Amino acid sequence: MDFDPVDADLSLASLFTGWALADEVQRRLVADGFTDTRFADGVVFQHLVGGPLTISALAERMKVTQQAASKSVVDLEKRQYVARAPDPADARARIVVLTERGNGVIAAARRHRAALESELRQALGVDRVEAARLLLVDAINLLGAAPALRARAARPPR
Repeated sequence: MDFDPVDADLSLASLFTGWALADEVQRRLVADGFTDTRFADGVVFQHLVGGPLTISALAERMKVTQQAASKSVVDLEKRQYVARAPDPADARARIVVLTERGNGVIAAARRHRAALESELRQALGVDRVEAARLLLVDAINLLGAAPALRARAARPPR
C-alpha cells in the first residue's frame, strides 16, 4: 500500500523532511569527495567542534560508555576525520582532535545546508520556509529539546 506524504501528520512530515534534507546534504558531500562520511558522524563531530576532548569526556557528552566512544573514534580515525594527540594538560591522557579533513567535512556540510535552505526559499518562498522553520523551532522548545541542542548533545531517538 502506497503512502502519500500529504497524509503525514506533523511528526512524520518533519521526520521525513529531515531525512530528505540530510540525504541531499549527504549526496552533496559525496560529490565533494567525502564519499565515506555518514550522517551518524555528526553525533561525534558536534562535540569536537568546540575543541579537543579526551575519550572519557567525549563519552560523557555523548552519554555512552568509554568503549562506545572509543569505537567511534577508531572508526573516524581510520577515515582520517579525527586524530588522537597527547593532552597538553595531562601527559598520561590523549585527546581527540578534528583533523583538517574533519574540519573540511563540517564546513562543507554547513555550506550545503545553507545552500539547500536558500534553494528551498527560492522554490517555496521566503515566508513559507521561514514560517516552517519557526514552527519547528517552537516545537523543539515546547517539547523541551532545546537544552540538549544548545549543549550540542543532539542524539537520535532511542
